[in-house]
Amino acid sequence: MTLNTLPWALPAFDAAIVDLDGTLVDTLGDFVEALQRMLGDLPSPYRDFAVDRVLVERLVGKGSENLIKSLLALVEYAPTAMNSGAIFDAAWASYQRHYPDVNGRYSSVYPGALQGLAQCQAAGLRLACVTNKPTAFAQALLADKGLAGFFLHTVGGDAVARKKPDPMPLLHACSLLGSSPARTLMVGDSSNDAQAARAAGCPVLLVSYGYNHGELIHAVDADAFVDTLADLSWQG
Repeated sequence: MTLNTLPWALPAFDAAIVDLDGTLVDTLGDFVEALQRMLGDLPSPYRDFAVDRVLVERLVGKGSENLIKSLLALVEYAPTAMNSGAIFDAAWASYQRHYPDVNGRYSSVYPGALQGLAQCQAAGLRLACVTNKPTAFAQALLADKGLAGFFLHTVGGDAVARKKPDPMPLLHACSLLGSSPARTLMVGDSSNDAQAARAAGCPVLLVSYGYNHGELIHAVDADAFVDTLADLSWQG
């Protein structure tokens, strides 16, 4: 069990950047449903491929385009499959059509997430949500789950030129928050978040649940790990 004691005193930070999928909300169900509907709009063998949570957990985290391309590539191991380059446009259009209909319907807020955000807000930290999910989808999900009011800004995967693990979204969020990276805590669930934080110069805290591409989270280079965002204990 990970100890929920942080290696910093709370005054060390002015702000925090929080990831969305896998950190605040378990959205695997949304992805499974949207991807299955998308495949259903495509010809065989794509329409015959079954998507499940285990598969999506391994593929998710680097943006919608990467998720779809990775899934299509898996299907294309079938001998009769077409090249993904010829079908990606159709898949992308289908996914964009279906995702708004499923966004939030098959997902749930992680235990302790709301309490953790409330504690950060009460402590005076300025908060931004930074995610590789498109901004409109992220804002709609945060509103649906009652989390939008905690965040001054939402930076989606389409807000800047590059997505996490590139540091650009985090640096953009720091600029919006008016905080230096060294005084802005990154809270996430994967190596994407940790790599982006390291490159941006932000301290990084990872949750022990969530999605990390099927890899052990404690093997990731991070400053601290917690089992829940609720009841965190700060040093000093």
